[in-house]
Amino acid sequence: MELLDPLLLARWQFGLTTIYHFIFVPLTLGMALTVAIFQTAWVRTGNLKWLHLTRFFGKIFLINFAMGVVTGIVQEFQFGMNWSAYSRFVGDVFGAPLAFEGLMAFFFEATFIGLWIFGWDKLPRKIHLATIWIATFGAWVSAYFILAANAFMQNPVGYQMAADGGRAEMNDFFAVLFNPVALAAFPHTIFSALMFTAGVIIAIAAWHLMRHQNQEMMRPTLKYGAWLMIIAFIGTALSGDQLGLVMVDTQPMKMAAAEALFDTACGAEASFSIFTLGTPDGSTELFSVRVPYLLAFLSTHTLSGCVEGINDLNAEYTTQLFPQFADQVDGSFAPILWITYWSFRWMMGFGILSTAVAVVGLWVTRKSAKKPPATWMWRVAIWSAPLALFGIIVGWIFTEMGRQPWIVFGLMLTEDGVSPSVPGWNVLISLVSFTLIYLVLAVVEFGLIIKTAKKGPDPLPEPGSEASKPTSVEDTPTTVY
Repeated sequence: MELLDPLLLARWQFGLTTIYHFIFVPLTLGMALTVAIFQTAWVRTGNLKWLHLTRFFGKIFLINFAMGVVTGIVQEFQFGMNWSAYSRFVGDVFGAPLAFEGLMAFFFEATFIGLWIFGWDKLPRKIHLATIWIATFGAWVSAYFILAANAFMQNPVGYQMAADGGRAEMNDFFAVLFNPVALAAFPHTIFSALMFTAGVIIAIAAWHLMRHQNQEMMRPTLKYGAWLMIIAFIGTALSGDQLGLVMVDTQPMKMAAAEALFDTACGAEASFSIFTLGTPDGSTELFSVRVPYLLAFLSTHTLSGCVEGINDLNAEYTTQLFPQFADQVDGSFAPILWITYWSFRWMMGFGILSTAVAVVGLWVTRKSAKKPPATWMWRVAIWSAPLALFGIIVGWIFTEMGRQPWIVFGLMLTEDGVSPSVPGWNVLISLVSFTLIYLVLAVVEFGLIIKTAKKGPDPLPEPGSEASKPTSVEDTPTTVY
């Protein structure tokens, strides 16, 4: 492709802006739940440490939420900027879930976040607590509508082609809303978001504990983060297994590409390679560490199951399912194999590493531990914060790149979705502009979060002081943001 190829530049721009926006999404989904849990603990116990932790992590949640809104708006603009042909094709289907997402994100969710921010001394305690739980629910439902829209690109359902054949028209809203891909992807997304949130919480607690600051608040925070990580990892693994079954059913080429499996294999031959050395296109394998039967089990939940290979699927797509597209893809409907192969493994590897840090953290900080953790252990916990996020990002790269060459599976190729009248130099200008703007926003975002995290929660009253005496929740003084 040439340097000013509109398709290449448009894909880079959408990919970069989407990945940057998605940095904020999982932390918003997980931190909202964390704040709600901490505030519930305060309302139930009246213990001031939970109030201080609520307000501390609430600040991080609000910083992240605001930046997520700002960067998310750009995503929808790009449909009209660089992908007008795609927008015309799927607009009748995409409009409904995106409209619901807008209502949930910008009206429902934002309204209750506003009530939570300004209602500390104005709303009854339990009503105020309800606002953050409702905001959390709104954030999660908002995420579901986005996943439902994306699921149509992976597995188009609930539509009919217009009489002129130029666009898809929705004829079953509930089929679109309850797409099997969306139903499987939602818990996987939520649990992985909780993993990243847990990693951030662990890192913050470790930073303060390493400096012997806020010990009374940060020790339970560390344990909360570690257990959240472990529980979320289990949920991510189980939901990922279900998502894999749906993927095999709806996009068998993606599973074949995840293993770089060229020929259909069954039973022991359908092995899963942990690590492979070979050519980037997967055509030549020099060395591989494999687990027999594992790919068969992951794909079919049976040890004797068969997994279709790339060559067989290509033949089926070319001669039976999508012959009208065969010339455009030069007879190969497979994605870029080295990207799908390694992103699939990095996704799992980053998740396992982040969970291992949490397990070790629980072990070395247990009450029966004979000596405190070494400084290097705290540093590992701090620097492990983004591991789960890396796993989420490469997971999305696998999801989207594994769908290629389709922008809507079976209906539209990616090259047919780009705006036909937008020249390459125009896309290049917007790509450079967005990249520079996002770099500035990144400095602001991470600077604010790091500054807030290092400052920590407000200190608890000194033992024996009047302020440290137990009071009812209704009598506990609070201050607005």
